[in-house]
Amino acid sequence: GIAAATVYRYFPSKTDLVAKLGSAVARSELAAMADAANAAPGPLSALAAAIATFAARALNERRLAWAVMGEPVDPQVDAMRLDFRRALASEVETRIKAAVVRGLLPEQDAGVAAPAIVGALMEGLLGPLAPQLADAAASRAAVQTATLLALRALGILDAHARGLVAQCVLPS
Repeated sequence: GIAAATVYRYFPSKTDLVAKLGSAVARSELAAMADAANAAPGPLSALAAAIATFAARALNERRLAWAVMGEPVDPQVDAMRLDFRRALASEVETRIKAAVVRGLLPEQDAGVAAPAIVGALMEGLLGPLAPQLADAAASRAAVQTATLLALRALGILDAHARGLVAQCVLPS
C-alpha cells in the first residue's frame, strides 16, 4: 500500500529488500526451533521438537519457506540463504551431539548428519518434488513422516521414534 519510491528509501534495491526479509524470517524460524527444543524434557525430545517445529512451520508457510530457502535468486540473497541453512544445520547438529554424548544416539558425525537432515526436510517438504498437501491433516501427517525419517536416519529405533514424534506439539 505504499509507493515503490518509499520502499527504496529504506532499501537500495529489490535484492536488499528480499535479503532483509529473508534474514528476518530466518531469525524467527531459528528462534522457534530453539525454543521448542529447549522446552523439551531431554536430548532426544529436543531433537524431535526442533525437527518437527522446523518442518511444521515451513509447511505452514510453504511458499515463504521455499522463497527464503530454495527459489533461484541473485547471489546476495543466496549468501543469506546459505547462512540460514548453516544455522539450521547447526541447531540440528547441536541437538544430535547432545543425544550422542548422553548415549541416546549411536556415535556419528553430527557435522555430516545435520545438513543431510536439513536437506531431506527441505526437499521432501518444500522442494519441487514435494507433494501438494490437501489440508491441515495431510500437512501434520507429512511433518510426522519427515520427522520419523530424520529420527530413524539418526539411529533411533522405530517405536522410540514414534513416541518422540507423538510428544511433539505441532501447529495446526
